[in-house]
Amino acid sequence: MVKACEPISAVIFDVGQVLYHWEPRLLYERLIDDDRALDAFLRDIVSMEWHFQHDIGRPFAETSAELIARHPEHEALIRIWGERFIDSVQPAVAGMAQLVGELHEQGIALYGLTNFSAEFWEPFHAREAEFFAHFRDILVSGTEGLVKPDPAIYRLALSRFGLSAGETFFIDDREENVAAAQALGIRSHLFQDAPTLRRALVAHRLLDAIPAL
Repeated sequence: MVKACEPISAVIFDVGQVLYHWEPRLLYERLIDDDRALDAFLRDIVSMEWHFQHDIGRPFAETSAELIARHPEHEALIRIWGERFIDSVQPAVAGMAQLVGELHEQGIALYGLTNFSAEFWEPFHAREAEFFAHFRDILVSGTEGLVKPDPAIYRLALSRFGLSAGETFFIDDREENVAAAQALGIRSHLFQDAPTLRRALVAHRLLDAIPAL
């Protein structure tokens, strides 16, 4: 049971659309000239449902082979998803690097919990090592074979990070992920932008004050 007065000592961040913009369109907008064809390719071929398999741990070699077998005319474009995936994750969301730095300076323990392919995560994390330098640990769904909003992945994160639900503040851009965390007693925030998050962090006494503009 969560103690009402238990102070928050740790923040767990989602990565995509919270710390970094993720836009698969970036991979293909220069390769598919027609906007309607581009929309159809992203919707019907390299769809979010297809990509979700990577987040839960399936290797791209398997998922791409199956997709190419169904759509051989798009083989070259499908392979680009694996070859250049990290190019779709950029840049950092405005204001978030500053918030991460301020929380670290306040002595708040920082962690990550992301639905992300294990094989795509490694090069992305290496590219952004400086941004993640203050994070003590990051749990990646594709490595664990669990994805948000499955309650099991939150329990695993708390156990691995050595945290209780009551001392933890979770930030995610998806309502279902936030609701799942809250159901376990984790105080949570539905991310919109950095200024709104800053106000929430101040309200929870994780930051001292909102800086003057």
